[in-house]
Amino acid sequence: MKLSRRNFVRLAAGAAGIPAVSRPAWADVYPSRPVRMVVSFPAGYAPDIVARLVGEPLSQRLGQPVVIENRPGAGSNIGTEVVVRARGDGHTLLITVAGNTMNATLYDDLKFDFARDIAPVASICGTPFVMMINPSVPAKTVPEFIAYAKANPGRMNMATPGVGTAPHVFGEMFKMMTSVELAHVPYRSSFLPDLLGGQVQVAFMTVILSAPYVRDGKLRALALTTATPSALLPGVPVMGEFVPGYDANGWVGVGAPKSTPGKIIERLNKEINAVVADPSMTARLIGLGSVPMSMTVLEFGKLIADETDKWAKVIKFANIKAS
Repeated sequence: MKLSRRNFVRLAAGAAGIPAVSRPAWADVYPSRPVRMVVSFPAGYAPDIVARLVGEPLSQRLGQPVVIENRPGAGSNIGTEVVVRARGDGHTLLITVAGNTMNATLYDDLKFDFARDIAPVASICGTPFVMMINPSVPAKTVPEFIAYAKANPGRMNMATPGVGTAPHVFGEMFKMMTSVELAHVPYRSSFLPDLLGGQVQVAFMTVILSAPYVRDGKLRALALTTATPSALLPGVPVMGEFVPGYDANGWVGVGAPKSTPGKIIERLNKEINAVVADPSMTARLIGLGSVPMSMTVLEFGKLIADETDKWAKVIKFANIKAS
C-alpha cells in the first residue's frame, strides 16, 4: 500500500516523537527487568564484595533482581567501557572506585572520559588505607620516618601491587608532599612476604588487610591516609596531622551511562542510600574496614571531579605511566 505524502509526513513526525515520550516512561516503570551491576574487578575483590552486599537489599527495594557481572581487565577500564556503551535506561550500572578517577590521567588511549561518560549515582563507602613499615625501620612516627628516609637516601623501598594502583598513587602523593625518596617496587603477586621479611620497608595498605599484622606486631602502622581515624586501628593517627593537606581515600560507588534519566538516578540514589543507612549494612561495611559514605548525586559528582583533578596532579608530578 502506498502512502500519500501527507500521511507519510504525519507518521514520520509521530515516529520522531516516540523517544521523547518513551524516555520519561522508562523512569515511570523503572525497573522493568533485572538490573545489571557491572564490577570491573574479579570476584572476591573489595568492590565485588561491596557490590554483592548492597545488591541483595537493593533488589528487594527495587522489586527486580540486581545481577552482579564481573568484567575485569585493563585496570578496570574494560568494565567501565561496557557501561559507557550501554543503554541509559537504569538497567546497567557500574561499581565505580577511586581508581576510575586515576585512570583518566594514567591512560592516554581511553575510548571514554569517565567524568563525562559515566553519570554519578550514589556513593557507598570509603576505604581507608594506612602507611605500614617493617619494624626494622627505626621510626615510630611519620616525622621520624621522614627524617630517617632523608638521612638514608636510596635505602627505602616502597612496595605496591602495581604501577598506577591506588597504593602506588597514595605513596607518590606522600613522596610529593614530603620530598622523601622511596624507590617504587611493583609486584604482580602479593608483596606481603617481602614486606614482612624486610626486603621492602614501606607500603600503603587497606586497613582491613593491615590490622592483623599490626596486632601481632609484625608490621608497624604509622598513619591512616584518610582525614578520620579507623575503629579497626585504634590509636593510629591520621596523616594530615604530620603532612598538612594529605588525604587519600579509596571509595566505592555506583555510576550509570550518561544518558540515564535524572529521575532514575535520583531513585537509585535514594534506594542505595537507604540500603547503606540500614544498621546491619553499616555494621557489615565497618567490619570490612570500610566507612559508610552516603552522598547526594551532586555531592558524589563533586567528589569525582575533585578526585580526578587531585590525582592528575600527583600522576603528572610522579610521571606515572600505566604499564
